[in-house]
Amino acid sequence: MRTLEGTTLTIGGDLTVHRLGFGAMRLTGEPAWLDRPTSIAIARRAVELGVTFIDTADAYDLGDNEKLLAEALHPYPPGMVIATKGGQINIGREWIPLGRPEYLRQQAELSLRRLRLDRIDLYQLHRIDPLVPLVDQIGALRRLQDEGKVRHVGLSEVTVEQLAEAEKITEIVSVQNRYNLTDRASEDVLEYCERRGIAFIPWLPVAPATKAGIADPITAVADRLGATSTQVALTWLLHRSPVMLPIPGTSSRAHLEENIAAASLPLSADDFAQLSAT
Repeated sequence: MRTLEGTTLTIGGDLTVHRLGFGAMRLTGEPAWLDRPTSIAIARRAVELGVTFIDTADAYDLGDNEKLLAEALHPYPPGMVIATKGGQINIGREWIPLGRPEYLRQQAELSLRRLRLDRIDLYQLHRIDPLVPLVDQIGALRRLQDEGKVRHVGLSEVTVEQLAEAEKITEIVSVQNRYNLTDRASEDVLEYCERRGIAFIPWLPVAPATKAGIADPITAVADRLGATSTQVALTWLLHRSPVMLPIPGTSSRAHLEENIAAASLPLSADDFAQLSAT
């Protein structure tokens, strides 16, 4: 099993990470994906394989996801970035934005405690709350920065216009929007991030149809390379943009190792063009 090698991305000018991260959401929650020892083992295996960027959120199982990562990895190895998010609550299957400044402060403080950190390297606004002025939401995160509790600020599921407005209040170093080979609705946001040197963290980096093996052009390239469709979809993202930082999540050790192997999968210019045309 080859580990991550080569390409890195520097977030905010000082956080250098490997360009294939890990989304931790599926390590906890209901229905219970895994028993806790297995979840801890998967988180540790990701680090063994070279992952240096792990994504979580306060809304993942009411904060237990953050607690599990601390249990598995603290004290964190040098260079490890645990990015978390606040500003959205999960009630059953319903996700509700909640961006009141006092709530964002409370959640950041709780995330610090659960992750056993003095400062969160990357704190992302999980969703923009349409009922709260954006300046108030970003302003709350800026104050956390000024107090040394948050190092860098990111956004999730935003438009170019919202991103540009937020940048007037504080530096935005990352954007986490849905994006994958067959869903490129955020192409304009990605292009803006490229111009500004902002890390683009695609959530749902592999579309369900791709995982099911029913996306024919992807399957054709995968067969030619002796890879899986999921690996091809991930390596396409890495080739698509130098600011791309995919965070595939899994509750399977085998799938984790398969995903990490995608970082070293060769993809020719012809393969990339064929896939991009899908």
